[in-house]
Amino acid sequence: MSLLLPAIGFGVVTASILALAGVGFTLQFGVTNILNLSYGSIMTGAAFVALLVSQQGFSVWLAVAAGGVFGAIFSVALNRGVYTPFIRRGTRLFGMIIVTISVALVVQYAIQAIWGASFFSLSGLHSPSIHLGDFAFTQIQLGIVGLGLGAMVAVHLLLRFTTLGKAMRATATNPELARNCGVATDRVIDIAWAISGGLCGLAGVVLVMNVTAFTPATGGEFLIPIIAVAVLGGIGQAYGAMLGALIVGITSELAAALISPDYKDVVAFVILIAVLLVRPKGILSEIAAAKEVAA
Repeated sequence: MSLLLPAIGFGVVTASILALAGVGFTLQFGVTNILNLSYGSIMTGAAFVALLVSQQGFSVWLAVAAGGVFGAIFSVALNRGVYTPFIRRGTRLFGMIIVTISVALVVQYAIQAIWGASFFSLSGLHSPSIHLGDFAFTQIQLGIVGLGLGAMVAVHLLLRFTTLGKAMRATATNPELARNCGVATDRVIDIAWAISGGLCGLAGVVLVMNVTAFTPATGGEFLIPIIAVAVLGGIGQAYGAMLGALIVGITSELAAALISPDYKDVVAFVILIAVLLVRPKGILSEIAAAKEVAA
């Protein structure tokens, strides 16, 4: 019991990071049908932007904001400059996967060429612990949880109660029909990539804040849990990704505490395999079935 409650607390923090990353990842696929496997490398890029900001003596939360802005701008430019031309040439889903893997390698090794294959950490991460009943969090961890919750509420409000959200859902369901009904799908796609890229950037920075030390490969190594979250929830489903993040985050931390820390990263892979075998469409499966990524 002494290990159980702290593990659940750490799981909530991990779930918050996964929710930011998973919702952004699945939004990109839901709106554009691109399974963007360069997502983890973009997270790393955002972390290094945050590192530059923190090295200038600015607040760590300003560094978080800078990472989010980088993720948004870079993602829109990447979609317009690289992915969209391939789509217009008729490249299909699995061909685009190869393209996104290539982009991931380019980004990762570009970062490594600039910064070197070393360990880095953000400054200003030391903060006192706060006890909430039997749970103990640092101020940074509470900030990460608050950021994750705030972003999920904002995504919910956007998708359910705004014209833009309705246009995004229409574009995700049937882009040709949405275009014929007067939806400016190109603009909607740009905005969707900006939002999802912003979530990607935020996730990249809070990830390295939580692990304290990172390398040019850190974001790429975090891609398996992100994919597990997206597949568990139903690829393309933002609400499914939120639920998947909670399950994967808490389960992985419980495995680390109760079995061995070596099992933390294994859990996401095991969950991914189990879901693909038992329910490949995920918990919320409508878009996964429509996009033909699940049988």
